[in-house]
Amino acid sequence: MVGRNSLFGWRLSFGAGPVKALALAGLCLLSAAPARADIFSDIFGGGRPLSREGRPLAGGIPRETVAYSGREGAGSIVVATSERRLYYVLGDGQALRYGVGVGRPGFEWSGAHHVTAKREWPDWTPPAQMIARRPDLPRHMEGGIKNPLGARAIYIGGTLYRIHGSNEPETIGQAVSSGCIRMTNNDVIDLYDRVRIGARVVVQR
Repeated sequence: MVGRNSLFGWRLSFGAGPVKALALAGLCLLSAAPARADIFSDIFGGGRPLSREGRPLAGGIPRETVAYSGREGAGSIVVATSERRLYYVLGDGQALRYGVGVGRPGFEWSGAHHVTAKREWPDWTPPAQMIARRPDLPRHMEGGIKNPLGARAIYIGGTLYRIHGSNEPETIGQAVSSGCIRMTNNDVIDLYDRVRIGARVVVQR
């Protein structure tokens, strides 16, 4: 069950010491995977299993309604990093629970903020720091089925992080990202339709 504590202020860590948020611009990037022809494979990790229609297959963690005894109000989002679960609070002691992928060791964070923007099939623009490391990456990638940000993105104001979809559903339930919270496309579409701009987002360790 989600704890009652909510943490304020952002804590970012990388290795043994803190780093500036700017250095993490454009995160949501995953740990290295075996070499593949796909230029994204060593950034986003995993494969991209698709249906015959070209849509990503659903992950193996079912979305479900559960009891919720936390302090956050209806319409809030609570990410329980250690559980690798996201809770959308329904009120009346209930919440919707989703499986998520979270930050890998060295990229964990916690804090409280609000949803400031929502995008359908968001574009992706790698930051300059990433281009310096990977000059083969595209300078801009339009939204679509092959975009690593997936079908929807929910922006967490005051940070460079997003809750977003994924074309790698096999990574849901794992700690593999560089700080963003990733969901299956089916789940992020469901959450996107429920959550409102200004909703409270609490990320717990």
